[in-house]
Amino acid sequence: QVQLVESGGGLVQPGGSLNLSCAASGFTVSSYAMSWFRQVPGEARDFVAIISSISGTTVYAPAVKGRFTISKDNAANVVYLHMNNLTREDTAVYNCKVNILRQDYWGQGTQVTVSS
Repeated sequence: QVQLVESGGGLVQPGGSLNLSCAASGFTVSSYAMSWFRQVPGEARDFVAIISSISGTTVYAPAVKGRFTISKDNAANVVYLHMNNLTREDTAVYNCKVNILRQDYWGQGTQVTVSS
């Protein structure tokens, strides 16, 4: 059974940093592209970052490029999102996602709130 569990969210001041984790089970993250999305209530879910399965190539949304880093630990079967220089506009619920055989699987999300 495919399962994704995010953690690491919380309250942080503008300019601060947070590290999000996405623990995967039921499949191996080394075999699939893994991505992070975020959503503000009442708005559409936005793409944040993706890391490819084999080469580890990364792509970022323009809003986070240069501030966020996506990575994965194949041995631990975990995907990370390291977020620097956070702004209030980064406040959202962050979800990780995997697509396996044309089926999207999502975690429950972790709340990130950037506020002074």
